[in-house]
Amino acid sequence: MVTVWGRVRAVLPDRAGWAEMRRHPRNDLLAGLTVAIVALPLALGFGISSGLGAASGLATAVVAGALAALFGGSALQVSGTSGAMTVILMPIMTAHGATGVLTVGLLAGLLLVALALARAGRYIALVPAPVVAGFTVGIACVIGLQQIPPALGVPPHDSDKVAVVAWHAVIDFLAAPHWWAMITTLIVAAALLIGAGLRPTMPFSLVAVVVVTLVAELAELPLARIGPLPSGLPAPSLGFLDLTVVPSLIAPAVAVAALAALESLLSAAVTDNMSENGGARRQRHDPDRELFGQGIANLVTPLFGGMPGTGAIVRTAVNVRAGAQSRLAALAHAAILGGIVYLAAGLVSKIPLAALAGVLLATSVRMVEKDAVRAMFRSTRSDAAVLVLTAVATLTLDTVLAVIIGLVVAGALALRVIARNVRFDQEPLRHDLQPQHSKEEHERLAEHIVTYRLDGPLFFAAAHRFLLEVSEVTGVSVVVLRMRRVTTIDASGALVLGDAIERLEGRGITVYVSGIPDGQHQPLEALGVVARLDTAGQVFATTDAAIEAAQERLHNTGVVPRLAG
Repeated sequence: MVTVWGRVRAVLPDRAGWAEMRRHPRNDLLAGLTVAIVALPLALGFGISSGLGAASGLATAVVAGALAALFGGSALQVSGTSGAMTVILMPIMTAHGATGVLTVGLLAGLLLVALALARAGRYIALVPAPVVAGFTVGIACVIGLQQIPPALGVPPHDSDKVAVVAWHAVIDFLAAPHWWAMITTLIVAAALLIGAGLRPTMPFSLVAVVVVTLVAELAELPLARIGPLPSGLPAPSLGFLDLTVVPSLIAPAVAVAALAALESLLSAAVTDNMSENGGARRQRHDPDRELFGQGIANLVTPLFGGMPGTGAIVRTAVNVRAGAQSRLAALAHAAILGGIVYLAAGLVSKIPLAALAGVLLATSVRMVEKDAVRAMFRSTRSDAAVLVLTAVATLTLDTVLAVIIGLVVAGALALRVIARNVRFDQEPLRHDLQPQHSKEEHERLAEHIVTYRLDGPLFFAAAHRFLLEVSEVTGVSVVVLRMRRVTTIDASGALVLGDAIERLEGRGITVYVSGIPDGQHQPLEALGVVARLDTAGQVFATTDAAIEAAQERLHNTGVVPRLAG
C-alpha cells in the first residue's frame, strides 16, 4: 500500500538531479543567459496584459521560474508568465482585482499539489492533438487581439471581450492616428519574425526592444512607457489574502489550475521530443513531479506579488536549442532576471508599450505550428472540426471551457467512429463442420439456423444499431449469437442484448449464445441478460457446440426431420 509520505517523496527532487547540474555548468549558464534575454520582454508584456503590471510579470519569471526548475518534473522546462494564463486572468482581474488574482494563484497552487499527490499527471496524454492545436490557435488569436490597443497607441476599451476591445481600438485610432506606436510595433514584430527564421537562438526580441527604446528616448517620441518599477521584489506577504472571498474564487482557481497543468505538461511533452531530436541530452519528464513543481511555484509566487505561472513553451524551446543540459539553465535564467529587477528597473521602465506589443504579436504568430495545423486539416473532417471548434471557443468563451468543449466533441466523434466499426455479420452454416449430415439435410438446417458474429465493443454508442439489425431477422427458427470477438460490454450494450433476445423469442425464434469472452460475464450476469438462457442450456463456450445443440433441437421438434444416412 502506497503511503502519503511515499507519494510525497516520489515528487520531491532527487540526488540525480542535483548531480546532473554539476556536469555541464558552462552550457547551462549560457543557455540560461539566452533564455533570460528572451524572457525579459515576454515577462513584462504578459504582466501588463494580465492587468497586474510589468512588475508582477517579472516577479513571476523570477520566483516561479526558480521554484519550478527546482521541484518540477522536466529538467529543461522554463516556467513563468504565459499568454494563455494572461487570457484567463483578465476576467478575474476585472471582477476581483489584483488581490483576487493573487488569491486565485495561491488556491491554484494548492490544487496542483493535490493533483500531483493524486498522480493525475499521466492523464494529460488523453487530450487529443486537435484539441491542443485548436487551443493554441485560439490563444494566439486572443494574444494578438490584446496587442491592438498598445500597437495603435490608444487606451484599451473597458470590456472582457478581446474582439470588442480590438474593434474599439481601431475606431479610436482612425479618429486620432498614433503612427509612431504602430511603426514601433511593426518594427519589433518584423525583427523578431525575420530574425527567428534566420537565427532561432539569437535574442532578436531584446535587441529590437533595446533599439526602439533608445530611439524613442533620444528622439523624445510620444510613446506610452511601462512606467516606474520597484527596484527589487517585495517582501513576502499574505496581506492580500481575504478568506471571506475565497469561496467565490474556487471556480476561477480550478480554471487556473487546469490551465497551468495542461500547458505545463504539454510543454514538457514537447520538450521531451525536442531533446530526442538533438540539441540536448535525451530527457523524459515526470508528469506528477511537474505538477508538484508548478504547484509549489504558484503557492509561493503570489507572496511576492506575482501572477500564476506555467511551463512556457517558447522559453523552453529556446532553452533546449541553446544547449541546456540540466535544471541549472532554468535556475540561471531566473537568477539573471532577478538581477535585472534589482539593478536595471529604471532602464526597464522606459520601454515603450508598443515595443512589447510587437514582441507579443510576433510570439502569437510563432505559437501556431502551421505544419501541424495543415496536417490535421488534411487528416479527417472530424479532426478539422474539433480544431476549429476549440479555437473559436477559446477566442469567444472561457479558455478551460473551450478545452472541455473540445474534449467532449472529440470524444463524441471518436465514439461515433468506433460505433460505426462495430460489426454484426451473418455467417453461413458450414457443412464441413458437420460432416455427419448429408448435403440435403445440411441445406434444410441452414434454412432454419442463422449465425451472427458480433465484432467489436457492444456499448451505448453502438447498441441502438445492433438492436435495429437484430430486429430485422425473420424466417428462421434459431439464431446463434457468436460473441467471441466482442471486446467490451457496458450496461447499455447488455440491456440491448437482452432486449434483442426477448424480441427474437417473442417471434418464436430460439436464441443460442456462444463464446462470451472472459471478463465480459459481469455486466450480463448483473443485469440478468443470459441467466435464463444459461439455465435453459442455451449458452455455450464454442460456436460448434451451439450449432450442434440448435440442430439437435430442430430434429427433436420435427422442424427438420432426420434423413436416413
